[in-house]
Amino acid sequence: MTDCTHYRLLAGLLEYPDAGYPQTVAEICRFVDGRYPDAAVALNRFAELLPADDLLMMQELFTRSFDVQAIATLDIGYVLFGDDYKRGELLANLNQEHHKASNDCGTELADYLPNILRLMSMLCDEELIRDLAYAIIAPALLEMIGEFAPERLQKKNESYEKHYKTLIETPAVQTDEGVTLYKFALRGLYEVLKQDFTLIKKMPLERTNDFLGSVVQENDIEENANAQY
Repeated sequence: MTDCTHYRLLAGLLEYPDAGYPQTVAEICRFVDGRYPDAAVALNRFAELLPADDLLMMQELFTRSFDVQAIATLDIGYVLFGDDYKRGELLANLNQEHHKASNDCGTELADYLPNILRLMSMLCDEELIRDLAYAIIAPALLEMIGEFAPERLQKKNESYEKHYKTLIETPAVQTDEGVTLYKFALRGLYEVLKQDFTLIKKMPLERTNDFLGSVVQENDIEENANAQY
């Protein structure tokens, strides 16, 4: 049976940063070094770019990546299915598994990626673990990593700027990689998953949902609704 206890540690990589976040990242980097060479390359780069001495900047970069005017979302059911009924089915099934494992999801939904990673670390059902890895987490990570591509970032910014008239200000960083550093966190996690579950391929899977398309559609719907008042 695949040992998944380390996914609890990896979940901390994608939590909202607090004062101890740089230490969490350092611990994760130490864990992957020597065990997951491909993941180590990505996660060491993430650690290099992380503004570890500036909590506000770390928090704003996280928010810019996954929350307000986001590049991607950590609600991976939405990544895969958007608002389709299939996400509702996934949430219902995940809620049952979280409950059975006594995994506290806090204020986030059942498909929030850190919650699912912690769930993986607690499961004994090999088939369920593999289903989560192959059918849910791996394809969602590929979708999320793809959202950080320059051309998709440009289109997303154009959509947000049209809708909100301005973009939120991202803290000054030295390079574009600094602004999009979370792509390295996602890539590192994917490389760990790929090594643990050897049938996962590096090639992109068929896109089941387009986060950019969802953003544009939601913005257009809201604009049309506001125009009626």
